[in-house]
Amino acid sequence: MHGVKVVDMSVMISGPLAAMMLADQGADVIKIESPGLGDMMRYLGSSKGGMTGIFATNNRGKRSLVVDVKQPEGLDIVRRLIADADVLIQNFRPGAMDRLGLGYDSVAALNPRLIYVSISGFGPDGPKSGQRVYDNVIQASSGLASVQTDPATGTPTLFRTLVCDKVAALTAAQAISAALFARERGTADGQHIVLAMLDAAISFVWPDSAMDAVLLDDDVSRAPTIGSNYAVAEFADGYAAISAVTDSEFNGYFRAVGLPELCDDPRYATMAARMANLATLIPTLRARAKATPLADFLAGAAQFDVPAAGITSLAELPHDAQVLHNDVFAVRQHPTAGTVREPRPAARFGATPAAMGDHAPGYGQHSDEIATELGLDAAALRASGVIA
Repeated sequence: MHGVKVVDMSVMISGPLAAMMLADQGADVIKIESPGLGDMMRYLGSSKGGMTGIFATNNRGKRSLVVDVKQPEGLDIVRRLIADADVLIQNFRPGAMDRLGLGYDSVAALNPRLIYVSISGFGPDGPKSGQRVYDNVIQASSGLASVQTDPATGTPTLFRTLVCDKVAALTAAQAISAALFARERGTADGQHIVLAMLDAAISFVWPDSAMDAVLLDDDVSRAPTIGSNYAVAEFADGYAAISAVTDSEFNGYFRAVGLPELCDDPRYATMAARMANLATLIPTLRARAKATPLADFLAGAAQFDVPAAGITSLAELPHDAQVLHNDVFAVRQHPTAGTVREPRPAARFGATPAAMGDHAPGYGQHSDEIATELGLDAAALRASGVIA
């Protein structure tokens, strides 16, 4: 992404995280914020020295420009930035950018090679298009909360992570890369990418959670989805996730919990036999697991090649042996927030390595610098309240 200029006019997570991924891959990302609050993520959650954890991990590698686009001089600054930009990302409600004079048609006339990305909750039109949206609203609307329904109580549950925001960000980053590649190959010039969080979430949930809903004919042989069998196993002193599917994995499971005799039990010898005898198999395994120390089971699972892992907390995660081996986290000193821990870019490129960008910027940290680069009088613009 070196040589790619991105104007990031988005807030919260879906747009900023996509822009940060591009910054990690070498793009020059200019984050435009409004006077006053700017991006709300600057104020949400734990903070130190004016920097929150959530802002730091969604905005590193960017430069911050605070500009009042409601003033003609401020709008001119943004249009100057867009004129030679490669990408613009915005996630305001449909119609907001048009009202500012920065809708796709207006800026495409200014820069026909621009990749313009519009992220919204439900899309640019339709019965819900104008609705204010956060991640949990899309979890409810996309089927994700339904998938998480507790089978014992029938109560749907939300993921305690902003999964729809992050799926939208990943989708946007991939779409931007594809559009830039098409432009580079000459198969397209600039273009407008329209992304609804709802669409991204449904595309995410459908391939496995809706595996039963894919086939529509009346004579389909129905079976539970893979995820419907997911449950945490309780051991004497902890919890684990286990996925035994094949005959050999089940035999290993039996041995790992100290029930090797079940390997020779015809009731559990095959998939069909196990399915027919779940009423006795599941209580037997649960009872034995509750009497087995977790470390003993995990050692047995490793010995007998059973897919299993203990439940790792966020506090434990940075110290996990595999996480340490993969060098997932970096600990460094933020100028105002102090010591921070951040994950490196997940993909490891052999020839064009990505790298963690500079720290997430302070509010308006680069306003003067960017105005000067545009050949403008930063001091005068600041004095008149156009930039901050």
